[in-house]
Order: sequence, then structure tokens, then C-alpha cells
Amino acid sequence: MRATIHPLSQVQPAAKASQVPGPLTIAQALHQHDGLARLGLLIRESNRRLELIKPALPGALARYVRAGPVDETGWTLLASNAAVAAKLRHLQPLLEALLAEQGLQPALVRVKLLQQGS
Repeated sequence: MRATIHPLSQVQPAAKASQVPGPLTIAQALHQHDGLARLGLLIRESNRRLELIKPALPGALARYVRAGPVDETGWTLLASNAAVAAKLRHLQPLLEALLAEQGLQPALVRVKLLQQGS
């Protein structure tokens, strides 16, 4: 019995053209795409605001607070639990005053509770 060779098995694979772009770092992707660049700017602004208010947070409270989204109406602080959220709401006028003193507008601070598992 004679073995048969399939005609397609003898075709050599074509050299892959370099059509797939190389991988980008996150920073490169943020700079090259307008929407991502804006997102990166908003993230930096949110983190900057958190660093600005951290000295006003008593004790170890800062450990339980994350910077949330900043938009045209204000900025959101994310609290890890209900007790932290209650304390942040108590401090809200002070935090808004700190942001306003630095000329950060809008200075409105919203407090939201992080979902469990976040």
C-alpha cells in the first residue's frame, strides 16, 4: 500500500507580514488615543485630589479611602465600609473647602461605598 501525500501539506507557510503592531505600554496607549489620554488625565486629577485631602483625614482613615471618578460636577471618594463613609460625610465640608482653597473646581465631594470584593 502506497502512502499518499496531501497536496496542501507541501505548501510552505507564507512569511507573516508585520501587520500586527507591537505591544504598547499603558502610558503609550494613553498618549496615543484621545479618549484614553483624557481618562489618564482624570485618573491623575483624582489621585492628586486624594493626596491633597489625606492630611485632613484623621488617624488611619486614609487607608480605607480610594480616589473615585472626577467629572464636571464633582469628585467621588470611595469608602471601604459604612463607618468610613459616615466619617467622610461628616468631613465633607472641610474636604470641599480644602479643594476650593487650591482652586480645584468643582469642589463638590461625593462619598460612595465600595462594593464588597472591590
